[in-house]
Amino acid sequence: MSRDTPYACPLRSYRGAARPEEQILQVILEESDLRIVFSSRADHEFMRDSLVSYIAKLRGEITLWMTLYPEFRSSLLPLPLPDKAPALVTAMYAAAQAMHVGPFAAVAGAIAQAAAEHTHQLLINGGLPGDVIVENGGDVFIISEVERVAALLPDPENASELGILLKADDMPLGLCSSSGLIGHSLSFGHGNLATVRAQNCALADAAATAYGNMLKNKKSVTLVLEQAERDQRKGIEGVFVQCEEQIGIWGNMELVPLSA
Repeated sequence: MSRDTPYACPLRSYRGAARPEEQILQVILEESDLRIVFSSRADHEFMRDSLVSYIAKLRGEITLWMTLYPEFRSSLLPLPLPDKAPALVTAMYAAAQAMHVGPFAAVAGAIAQAAAEHTHQLLINGGLPGDVIVENGGDVFIISEVERVAALLPDPENASELGILLKADDMPLGLCSSSGLIGHSLSFGHGNLATVRAQNCALADAAATAYGNMLKNKKSVTLVLEQAERDQRKGIEGVFVQCEEQIGIWGNMELVPLSA
């Protein structure tokens, strides 16, 4: 196990090197800042052009929907699921309804999963290994045939010491994080970190926001774990939370020490 895998943290400073058999592509478009890891055998220029075009298309769909329906961007509460909408937008609405937050609480996770699935298909079509990791501002979607470790970084001033073991049989999956103390995303809580695991990355993103909002003090850690257990029926697979000096973990979140 190594530390070249993504950190579950809403800051960019954690980004490190890829494994020898993988390469990194960074795509920045408007508010989206994606780190995409895939096979070193893939043509970098072709992958870059395809992914920039695809992510621009996703962002165009979001921008158009915001123009037509301004509440899609501004609402902090769930909105009715539209009859017809782009798949990405629909995923955001559905995740927001499941976790009782606004649709934009799911935007980074939704884009991460869509970009990962697109990258995976490009690789498979080219006869290459389909493993891909997409990290979008701390929200991660992973498709992998090998075991990975996602490092937890609740305190950006110190090196991470713990990671989450991700077994190959459990993937693809999403890991999304929210914090009331670090990062620029809106949170009504005061927790260091709320990291959520789910196969649906938009859902994981919305849940991280919801659980992060609940973290007011160390006593609220138990409340978040209880809520996550109730949300298992919605697709939540695990959660790690830290508030003040209190840490809580529930579900399929096997912690492992990180090597130095």
